[in-house]
Amino acid sequence: MNGALLLGAAIIVFAAAYFIYGGLLSRLLGIDQSRQTPAHTQGDGVDYVPAHPAVLFGHHFASIAGAGPIVGPIAAAYFGWGAVVAWVIIGCIFIGAVHDMVSLYLSVRHGGRSIASVIETVLGSFGKVLFLVFCWSTLILVCAEFTRQVAVTFVHSPEVATSSLLFIALAVVFGIAVNRLKVPVSVATAIFVPVMFGCIWLGTKAPLDFTRHGLSAGGAQMAWTLILLAYCFLASTLPVWLLLQPRDYLNSYLLYAMMALGFAGVFVAAPHIGLSAFTGWHAANAAGVSQPLFPILFITIACGACSGFHALVASGTTAKQIDNERHILPVAYGGMLLEGVLAILALVAVGILSQGELTSKLHTPGPVALFAGGLASFCTKLGIPEHAGYTFMSLAVSAFLMTSVDTATRLARFTWQELFSGNSGAAADAKPARRGLCAPLANMYVATALVVGLVALLLLGNPEAAKNLWNIFASANQLLAGLTLFTASLWLYKNGRAWWVTLFPMLFMLSVSSCGLYLLCTGSWKAGNSTLGVVTAILLALAAALLAMAVAKFCAARRK
Repeated sequence: MNGALLLGAAIIVFAAAYFIYGGLLSRLLGIDQSRQTPAHTQGDGVDYVPAHPAVLFGHHFASIAGAGPIVGPIAAAYFGWGAVVAWVIIGCIFIGAVHDMVSLYLSVRHGGRSIASVIETVLGSFGKVLFLVFCWSTLILVCAEFTRQVAVTFVHSPEVATSSLLFIALAVVFGIAVNRLKVPVSVATAIFVPVMFGCIWLGTKAPLDFTRHGLSAGGAQMAWTLILLAYCFLASTLPVWLLLQPRDYLNSYLLYAMMALGFAGVFVAAPHIGLSAFTGWHAANAAGVSQPLFPILFITIACGACSGFHALVASGTTAKQIDNERHILPVAYGGMLLEGVLAILALVAVGILSQGELTSKLHTPGPVALFAGGLASFCTKLGIPEHAGYTFMSLAVSAFLMTSVDTATRLARFTWQELFSGNSGAAADAKPARRGLCAPLANMYVATALVVGLVALLLLGNPEAAKNLWNIFASANQLLAGLTLFTASLWLYKNGRAWWVTLFPMLFMLSVSSCGLYLLCTGSWKAGNSTLGVVTAILLALAAALLAMAVAKFCAARRK
């Protein structure tokens, strides 16, 4: 199989799906561009801020992408490239993009509040509390895993660390220029994007390498972890227009450039896919352990096809910034399809390896390094030196990771505030609904400090155990998607909408994620890893309780 042909065919299929199935969803949901969005009706200048659609798409896409669409498809490629491509395309179009679009739509129609608020309308306050606890637990795992990956990247590629810190400072200046000095977005973009790429060059000239100052690699990783957590605290508490929104917007150009270079490299190099198309219903992973295709393929690919984390982004930050309902289709459905394209690109990047080479290299140097190395080798056909290409690709992946980390921290803060105040985001800060002991817990700074502290405990308390966070994160993430689709199905049914669009995706995602978490739970206990065993058991129990309540409510509604 030719990699260029594979990538080109995937882009055509995704483009057709956007206009055909995405357009159908818009009509079925009743998207109304004349209806005011929460960004206007509840504007507060902190969280509820109308955003230019290009800025919002950049923020949303950069936030949802993370490392998932890169790590997942590569880590699952031991089942064969055909199996990965089939699930990425089918999953993105009919499950993942539907999940994202419906999540954003429901949040916009509920005042920019979280999916938990939608659950409250169908399952009551206790169901909302259970869901919030599940979401908050999943977000802690997201923050921990992605922070760990960023810290590892900064240790191995110190020039990436320098550029990333410069990007943060640049984003603050951009935010002030656009939102306070009223510089037009187009003018600010023309000025700041070239400066951002100049920061990449500065990073290569002044790499922040802590190991040069007597720290071991482990010590340097710990130092970067602490610095990143301090940044997450600021990103969660500063106004969204000052740091989060402009940083994600500027970084989106870095990500687009990475994808554009990757596309150009693939189409010029036209690499041959050396991987097997299908290795069987059971295949050996990097550790040599035979794994079943169901459910391992689906939970490993994770964000490359469907991700519950996207619902938290859509209903946590994106819904509070969307300027018009007509932007729901391009931002949510289109954003997920673009993530699917990135997943195919990642697969092609490692497709030049043989099946044996891929399996042996999945653990060391790992999926991110394999992705950067593959695309860098293609870019040599464009006249770009391989080392320069590798540095740039590594920086782009780091940007993906950091946008997910800071967004996840803010979302975890929103979730905690909603749990203890009855409101979310700025509403919780301004007007707590509960008094007494609960009121301090709903404070923005207290909520953020708790999130950052728990992430630090997970990463620094047991660094070896932290290396296994990806599996539990991926399984919990997929289960969250299933629960969100279940909520959407109940709401659509209750309101007389086309609930079948979420019903079948919900059934599949619940089956996949439940089986995955069960295997992880039993495997953790057998391996003597009680921490993972307890966490997975708690997540399964929360999900089971929510599903039991939902089924009871559905059956009661059917009898009426």
